[in-house]
Amino acid sequence: MAGLTTTGVTERAGVSVGTMYQYFPNKQALVYALNERFLTTLAERVEATCAQMQGRPIADSAEALIDTYWAAKTERPELTQALYRSVAELETDALLHAFAARVDKATTEMFCRASDFEVPDAAEVNLLLTTVIYGSVRNAFERGLGPEEISGLKSGLKAMCRAYLVAVGK
Repeated sequence: MAGLTTTGVTERAGVSVGTMYQYFPNKQALVYALNERFLTTLAERVEATCAQMQGRPIADSAEALIDTYWAAKTERPELTQALYRSVAELETDALLHAFAARVDKATTEMFCRASDFEVPDAAEVNLLLTTVIYGSVRNAFERGLGPEEISGLKSGLKAMCRAYLVAVGK
């Protein structure tokens, strides 16, 4: 945020400062809009994966969720890192709660409709899995992990989720 200037943004976007201010009164509003756009796109991708995985084995569904979330966050890692940092300086609670509600609906439904799993408490299973998945991805960014470390973390995350689903399914 410290290095972001409206002049720099307008030069890169090829628009005048006046045009930018018509849409974004300050750089915080611009960054808020970027966060909103990113979270909307991420929610759409998660929802699409959940719709595709409904009725499939639950472990496969969890792995597809991990793959989708990880891919979305790593396609433009510099953007993901910048947005993670920006959240501390903005009032994004409403955005984050709206994202969580939207994604929780899709993931909970996916887990409830798994072909091989009776979910004892779908909300609890969903909360644990999504917290572990989303937290692991964020932690990888905060630590600046390299590709090999990320690959190992992702494999371990999938194994851990599978083990949890076996344990809770008993």
